[in-house]
Amino acid sequence: MTLAVRAQPGARKTAITGVYGEGAAAQLKIAVQAPPLEGRANQALISFLAETFSVPKNAVELMTGELSRSKVFLLRGVMLAKAEAALAAWLS
Repeated sequence: MTLAVRAQPGARKTAITGVYGEGAAAQLKIAVQAPPLEGRANQALISFLAETFSVPKNAVELMTGELSRSKVFLLRGVMLAKAEAALAAWLS
């Protein structure tokens, strides 16, 4: 599955903080503790998404947005029901 993310680097802790935008253009808003230097925030996002969706890090691939706050990740091996359950735990 693909996941649209709006990153907030340099936060106090890494966590899902809500949804950015509305409708089909909505993105999952994630605060990232790592700074946006030398790809550290991207690596932190990959680690966080792998942990959140219970997949290995190599199953999470940054498809677009390497230098942008708006990113799209490919999550291999994540089914919709599993994703909904993981996100419901964070957003409740």
